[in-house]
Amino acid sequence: MNVADTHHTVAVIGGGQAGLAMSWYLRQRGIDHVVLEKNSVGHEWRTRRWDSFCLVTPNWQCDLPGWPYAGDDPDGFMPGPEVVGHLEKYAASFDPPLAEGVAVTRLRRLANHFELVTSAGRCTADQVVVATGPYHNPAVPRIAERLPAGLTQLHSSQYRNPAQLPEGEVLVVGTGQSGCQIAEDLHLANRTVHLAVGSAPRAARRYRGRDTLAWLDEMGHYRKGIDEFGDADEVRLRANHYMTGRDGGRDIDLRLFASQGMHLYGRLRSIADGTLTFGDDLRANLDRADAVAEGIKDAIDRHIESRGIAAPAEARYVPVWDPGAAPVDALPAARLSAVVWATGFHRDHRWVEVPVFDGRGYPTHERGVTSCPGLYFLGLPWQYTWGSGRFAGVSRDALYLAERITAARRQRVTDEVSWLAGTPTETYPDLERWAA
Repeated sequence: MNVADTHHTVAVIGGGQAGLAMSWYLRQRGIDHVVLEKNSVGHEWRTRRWDSFCLVTPNWQCDLPGWPYAGDDPDGFMPGPEVVGHLEKYAASFDPPLAEGVAVTRLRRLANHFELVTSAGRCTADQVVVATGPYHNPAVPRIAERLPAGLTQLHSSQYRNPAQLPEGEVLVVGTGQSGCQIAEDLHLANRTVHLAVGSAPRAARRYRGRDTLAWLDEMGHYRKGIDEFGDADEVRLRANHYMTGRDGGRDIDLRLFASQGMHLYGRLRSIADGTLTFGDDLRANLDRADAVAEGIKDAIDRHIESRGIAAPAEARYVPVWDPGAAPVDALPAARLSAVVWATGFHRDHRWVEVPVFDGRGYPTHERGVTSCPGLYFLGLPWQYTWGSGRFAGVSRDALYLAERITAARRQRVTDEVSWLAGTPTETYPDLERWAA
């Protein structure tokens, strides 16, 4: 699709699930638009996930506008290739005006429209939706430079499988969803794993006969808006609960891994003289993660009791391992053959030359609507609800923005009509159609 020297009512930047959902609603409203995708549909799921990756959220949450999950395993968890196929089929179902292989390198606001400089040429738009998500550049801490030069180092987005790494012991740094699942992947392959444990919470995969996420959905947790929290900025920065959808879904219990031979440490603090040193927070981090998981169960119990729901009783979690009074806090780098940095990503919106960002580089917005008229963001974690950055909630956010875009378009036409007031309609035969 040629985009050079074109003008559109709306330009959507990003062709992932957020950008495609936005396009579906714009097409339903007959609004002229283009979707600019740097790579291809499904690229992030295709190239930044490991081989055994599965969704953590159940398939029934893959509910894009006009494209609900229709497979035969709604309570299962799609592996990576199926996620890619789901998105490709979605795009094919309504044929969005998609320009793949087109990177936007500059976005700026001019007098009454936006200018986009792309790898395929310059184009303009009345309104713009930035749907590129939050996971742009792999974040590897500078402390990595202190490791021996010959030691293999990968970011989690580069990890594919245990065979990719040289033989020997592996350190995984970070216990968000990616770090825990990669550590499990290596552990199941009988690799000796060292894991630096952070403060990410965990949740049980199932409780009292149902997937925990199904209970939370029934309880209205995923419809709770960010404006209902007193600490909205902090909520947006919280790590996701770790669990897995692998092999039909199960808990990730770091204590169980430790009882089976995985080496757990606190946060990585320093690297000096060939030795990695860890903090003394391992016990606190494990206890906090367990407390969050048990707190979720408490909420489910209260829900079951208040509604009189018939649900099987279930014994509570009992820790199977304890770090002891003096946990190990040092590790010689010479023992390691590889390090996997599961330390997240940095946002990179430097190409957006519009002053809508806070001091941390986060776009300031209200439900995706920025202070710059006509500029919107979509697909950010906790943009409005827990599901905003996921399949589960992006449809609601896209619908909200579609309504704002439609209203802004009508206002723009009204302003143009006012500007042309008094001009005979025979001079501008399309005037009445514009105002419709």
